[in-house]
Amino acid sequence: MLENIKKSLLEAPVIKKRDYDYFVHPITDGIPLVTAEIMEEVAEAIAQHADTNVDKIVCVEAMGIHIATALSIKTRLPFVVVRKRQYGLEGEVDVHQVTGYSHGNLYINGLKKGERVMLVDDVVSTGGTMTAVLNALKALEVDVVDVLAVMEKGKGKEVVEESTGFKVKTLLKVNVKDGKVEIED
Repeated sequence: MLENIKKSLLEAPVIKKRDYDYFVHPITDGIPLVTAEIMEEVAEAIAQHADTNVDKIVCVEAMGIHIATALSIKTRLPFVVVRKRQYGLEGEVDVHQVTGYSHGNLYINGLKKGERVMLVDDVVSTGGTMTAVLNALKALEVDVVDVLAVMEKGKGKEVVEESTGFKVKTLLKVNVKDGKVEIED
């Protein structure tokens, strides 16, 4: 399972962003090429591991969008994008996020109190974005049924779980060692 993703991860280039080893991959960056095979693998694996008895899928711009799109097509569920741009719509929620390589505000629209949602994202590495979004969803009194990232890197999953109380499911655990991506069992 996930053979196309695993193969592409092992070939992924690694760059340094300050003190952070950042791997460049189709799922996390849309580079070099996002193939239908990889997206089908992701959608199928998430659908198998996640509770899809929800009203909506929630994803984070930008790299959660293609994951939510593939999952939406597979499950026939609508999705909401947590955006980096403010629209000023009624009920919009402002979320401040800090990661290992950036910080900024995110904006949530299109969710109502009591709705059942699943949060999906490309990778949880520092946990900053996912923690901020989950705390905002809690404040909105949205029922977060499931949380899933395609990949985990570093201690971000544990950070999210400890700080929010939500269990985070991931499909793959990866790390960077000596400038190469390694997939952990």
